[in-house]
Amino acid sequence: MEPELIVIRREPILISPAEETQRGLYFLSNLDQNIAVVVKTVYCFESGEEKVDGGVFEVMKSSLAKILVHYYPLAGRLRISDEMKLIVDCTGEGAVFVEADATFRFDRLGDVDRPDPIALGMLVHEIPGARNMLEIPPLVVQVTKFECGGFAVGLCMNHCMFDGVGAMEFVNSWGEIARGMIPLKSPPFMDRSILKARNPPRPEFPHREFAEIEDVSDFAGVYHSSEMVYRSFCFGPEKLDLLKNRAMEDGILEKCTTFEALSGFVWKARTHALDLKPDQEVKLLFAVDGRRRFTPQIPENYFGNAIVLTNSLCKAGEIRRNPLSFAVRLVQQAVRMVDDRYMRSAIDYFEATRARPSLVGTLLITAWSRLPFHAADFGWGSPAISGPVGLPEKEVILFLSHGKQRRNINVLLGLPKSAMAEFENLFSQIS
Repeated sequence: MEPELIVIRREPILISPAEETQRGLYFLSNLDQNIAVVVKTVYCFESGEEKVDGGVFEVMKSSLAKILVHYYPLAGRLRISDEMKLIVDCTGEGAVFVEADATFRFDRLGDVDRPDPIALGMLVHEIPGARNMLEIPPLVVQVTKFECGGFAVGLCMNHCMFDGVGAMEFVNSWGEIARGMIPLKSPPFMDRSILKARNPPRPEFPHREFAEIEDVSDFAGVYHSSEMVYRSFCFGPEKLDLLKNRAMEDGILEKCTTFEALSGFVWKARTHALDLKPDQEVKLLFAVDGRRRFTPQIPENYFGNAIVLTNSLCKAGEIRRNPLSFAVRLVQQAVRMVDDRYMRSAIDYFEATRARPSLVGTLLITAWSRLPFHAADFGWGSPAISGPVGLPEKEVILFLSHGKQRRNINVLLGLPKSAMAEFENLFSQIS
């Protein structure tokens, strides 16, 4: 019997920017307001040998202080503005930093294709006693040394500070500084006021992403009647091509992307596995990167959320009885409606309503398959393991790239045990 996994944390400290930075209130756009949730990610490196003076802990602390000069809002604290919105008070207090030691080798973390939220969770520091988002600093870092000589960087970041693209730009810029590459190749663009709502707001679309769905299938009962289990399903190039061909075999669609085919399949399979009532409305949500869809395009290295949630709504019975092309076409329509007008409308809709996306009857797909987690390099090469600690909500599914060529997509999801068995059955039929 293997010994218990133990991580011993030292007392947290604050790492402030290495130079004086701008103080005062920092504006967050309406695209930042909707996703104020904590996202936890981990990067594990096989070697942390002392290539540089001071070792891993000192390198990470010193480079963090330097990168916070460029990303100074991460050293501040979240507040509620007079308009009752989230805003950052740039106090310069600093990011929370925790040194830790693990009593095990990092290969004890398990199968990287099936992340263990409990084991990986030990590599991320949570603020004890925090009652709400305002009591959690925007950036919390834990650096853990393994007994094998490797180390992990565990990040706890608030999504309101940046989307996945922006977060990876931050991590990779931090890595540049840790490797002594100064000045930064791509400093962040800080002005979020370019995505301010119009005055007065002019929403042009219904924005069904915020729609409240009537629960006619007793979702609470479905989820509580059986143990929740989490699985990761690997879709290699052959399976992905099979899905695309299946989506187009009835001639309704001329073409479809990998994302559209995979999203349509997962939505259809999950709806079937949950055995929802035919008249139950179901909603699909996913984020579309607006960086190149805004007119004019927003600047490179924009520091903030440039993603907009798009949606599709239909009845569970329609999803189940129709061929895959039906679900895939709904995904395509949701992608195509996101243009500059739609995104400006979404910004204005929140300004006028302060609505939050409802997750009842909803599947929220987060596609991280194109994010370069594997590119993070603090001086010890690429991480052997990298990615999210787990799923933030039971309605969320993650798409993650996998394999040396990053051609596989792992789909990570959670379902009640009985429903997961049916989802596994539908997955096995893709051949």
